[in-house]
Amino acid sequence: MHGKGLRGLSVATIVVLVGAFAVAAFYAPLDADQGFRQKIFYLHVPLAIVALVGFIVGGLLAIQHLRTREPIWDLRSYVAIHISLILGVAVLVTGAIWAKTSWGVWWLWDEPTLVSFLIVFLLYGTYTPMRFAIEDRERQARYASVFAITAGAFVPICFGAVRAQPQEVHPQTFGSGELPGPMWLTFLLCLAGMALLFYTLYRFEIATKLARGRLRSLRRQLLDDAPVQRRSAAPII
Repeated sequence: MHGKGLRGLSVATIVVLVGAFAVAAFYAPLDADQGFRQKIFYLHVPLAIVALVGFIVGGLLAIQHLRTREPIWDLRSYVAIHISLILGVAVLVTGAIWAKTSWGVWWLWDEPTLVSFLIVFLLYGTYTPMRFAIEDRERQARYASVFAITAGAFVPICFGAVRAQPQEVHPQTFGSGELPGPMWLTFLLCLAGMALLFYTLYRFEIATKLARGRLRSLRRQLLDDAPVQRRSAAPII
């Protein structure tokens, strides 16, 4: 039951992503300065947006966990952050590739947008080791929720401050009206596809962990019941 609807969701995600990237490759116009290499924008920027939103969603789910103390909300918060970290790795890789092709270097330490995303990524990179360093499940969930809320509040503050600073190299695409209509349409399609990918991976991981937990519970029940079954069967033998 945990995986209900996942097949249809997976098919929809593949169709939207393939269609969006086909539109990016063959329909979106070439950038006047960067040419075809600018098209990595349609992968890199949606990845970054979805990853950052996923971090914030993890914090919101953690708030619900602290309110209700129900383990399912802790699981949802953990999975949202876990998927966002995976997408964050893809953001850093695609960003480095784009930087190398456009600027001739893999990284610029004096560029606020790049460094701020790296700081957020490294901050959340400590989430998993911190979480599993605590053996007690209730304390683990509680501390992880506090971390997720604090870090989730830091994300918009960090990037709000960065957006207020002048960007010497990194383009301020959305605030400057640089994208023409076809580029906006392509970007929105790619963003929708990336959001679907996040949700699909999220649903798959939730279903897997719930099914695994249910299997462990059934296994423990079988082990607990085994001595009783042997004792009741002995007189018959």
